[in-house]
Amino acid sequence: MTIRLPIVDAAAPTEAQPQPRRRHPEWLRVKMPGGDGYREIHGKLRQLGLNTVCQSASCPNIGECWNHRALTIMILGDICTRSCRFCDVKTGRPLPVDLDEPRRVAAMLAPLELTHTVITSVDRDDLADGGAAIWAATLEACHRAAPSMTVEVLVPDFKGALHDVDTVLDADPDVFAHNLETVPRLSREVRVQARYDRSFAVLRRARGRGALTKTGLMLGLGEEIAEVKDVIDQLGDLGLTILTLGQYLQPSKKHLEIARYVHPDEFADLKDYALARGIAHVESGPLVRSSYHAEGQAQLIRRLQADRGQIGFASLGKHLA
Repeated sequence: MTIRLPIVDAAAPTEAQPQPRRRHPEWLRVKMPGGDGYREIHGKLRQLGLNTVCQSASCPNIGECWNHRALTIMILGDICTRSCRFCDVKTGRPLPVDLDEPRRVAAMLAPLELTHTVITSVDRDDLADGGAAIWAATLEACHRAAPSMTVEVLVPDFKGALHDVDTVLDADPDVFAHNLETVPRLSREVRVQARYDRSFAVLRRARGRGALTKTGLMLGLGEEIAEVKDVIDQLGDLGLTILTLGQYLQPSKKHLEIARYVHPDEFADLKDYALARGIAHVESGPLVRSSYHAEGQAQLIRRLQADRGQIGFASLGKHLA
């Protein structure tokens, strides 16, 4: 029996004929993850039942970072209460808070003998404090287990509750990070339940408390370069310490489409602009993510802390607020 397939005119796409997938430019190609370091980290995470944003957010740099023994632990579960249109982390009703998680995070990180690590979390708008108490407990456990390791926290906005921001700052993070993600004009469309002014207020609070502050922006969502420079101007005036700029990549068809691919030369120009505005360290490039090369910033962090005369800034900031 012969089955005759329907003849489709290639010049006239139909609903049954999917459009070709948009191909990334050469500068966005990465190797598949693998290697001894990658397998070691993966095994320990499974053993301890911990999450990373590297996996949950489908980070393209996971292979490079894990092989260099650098990772970003994600606390408070792997289900977010928000539905940002750029993010690949699962959205839904989170599980109850795991009170043993701070201990396990410290148990994971201490044997790795890292100089620097990054901890982040999902948004937990279901909790009265947004998870601030678990944040503080995790920081304190890490400080006890690995006192020579600097710890960077990448926190949510806590719905603008600055007393919850203070709870995290009181636990003495070495770097306090919160991402603006995009320019003010696009913020509501990209982040849905968040607000640019609220996020900026979180950074302002941390800076007012004397913390080393960090934020990140994604490019390629439809922003104008002039808008990006306006945000950099605001961050320079704030006294921001570290800025990351990277290319937005669409995780799935459900997420926002890429408006354009930003050329590496534009990223280089923006880095020069940010440095000229007084921002101490800038990571700017197509594959840069919030925690990209964060472990290489440990020396900078130590130097800046030494200039202030201490490790950790929360207590110092009480005299600066």
